[in-house]
Parts: sequence; C-alpha cells; structure tokens
Amino acid sequence: VLELPNLIEIQTASYQWFLDEGLREMFQDISPIQDFTGNLVLEFIDYSLGEPKYPVDESKERDVTYAAPLRVKVRLINKETGEVKEQEVFMGDFPLMTDTGTFIINGAERVIVSQLVRSPSVYYSEKIDKNGKKGYTATVIPNRGAWLELETDAKDIVYVRIDRTRKIPVTVLLRALGFGSDQEIIDLLGEDEYLRNTLEKDNTDSAEKALL
Repeated sequence: VLELPNLIEIQTASYQWFLDEGLREMFQDISPIQDFTGNLVLEFIDYSLGEPKYPVDESKERDVTYAAPLRVKVRLINKETGEVKEQEVFMGDFPLMTDTGTFIINGAERVIVSQLVRSPSVYYSEKIDKNGKKGYTATVIPNRGAWLELETDAKDIVYVRIDRTRKIPVTVLLRALGFGSDQEIIDLLGEDEYLRNTLEKDNTDSAEKALL
C-alpha cells in the first residue's frame, strides 16, 4: 500500500520559510532607513512573534483573525549627536497558519490554493497540421503585463494574440507600435515570405488604423 503524501507540505513549508527567512530578508531589504537630511538612521535588528490572543477554535467562535503580535527590535542612530536608541516596536498582528495549512481570517477559514505558473520567458513550439504542414508558435510571458502569442498558419501568415484575445496579423501590432507603413516594417524585419504573406492579409495601412 502506497503511503499518502503530505498534501499540505507545500503550504506549511513555504509559510515556515517565510517566518524564518522571508521576513528577515524583507527587513534587510529596507534597512537602514534614513530621513531626508541623512542625520537620522533607522535599522531593523531582529523580530519576534508573540503568542496568539485566541487559539484556533476560539478565533472562529469570536469571528476574529488567528494571529500573533509581530514585534521588531529597531535601532535609531542620530549621526549629528551620536545618540543611539534601541527599542522594540509593535508592527501589527501577523496571521498564523493552522496545523492544517489554513488561515482564520475574521473567523472564516481560508486556504491558499497552489498553482503552477510558467516562469517569465519566451516559449517556442512546433506543430504539424492534418495536411502535414509545419506551423510554429512563440509565447512571450513577461514578468508583468500581457502575454503575447505568435503563430503561423497554413498560409504562412504570422498572427499574434494579446492576452489570448482574437488573433490579428502581427503587422497590425507593429503598426500600432509606430511602424505605420509596409516599408517601415520591411526595413525593421527584412524581406521574407512570411512577412509578405502577412502584409497581404493586413487590411490596415497606418498606425492610426491599426489602433482602431
């Protein structure tokens, strides 16, 4: 009999990493903080989590968030006077994960659903249609913003989809980006059979029409 895997390990391990290392890295990224004169410097030294006010079941009954107080030890340096002060500062209530990998937010149990997401990059693929003709696709996935999907069809026309909307000839997109005339596009990409076929399919002839 196969042993069942720990299905919540992804959530619990990720949360534990955030508690142990992620928070520390976040404070290190913003530390030190200086005022506009450069005389006062605030450094984040360490942090700690206190005990939750209510246990899990009582948090549900009271319709409150299952959380613990997050306190940060900071150091304030006055460069002008040389004075140094250290103090523990309350930063807020930090939501805690339950043993079952969930959170209790305002008394309601919430769960973070994991999903597989492609890394930002350009992905190429080849396909063969029912007549044996090869076609090509390229998917551009940015860190932020719209996906671009380029593909060729059986007539060797290059199309583009923006965020999986309807496909348009790629030259329409190029015109909208400022390469309004056929010659400007040819100068940009070079003379090519795919480009000629795409320009013939394109019913726009200027940047203004491409933006409509």
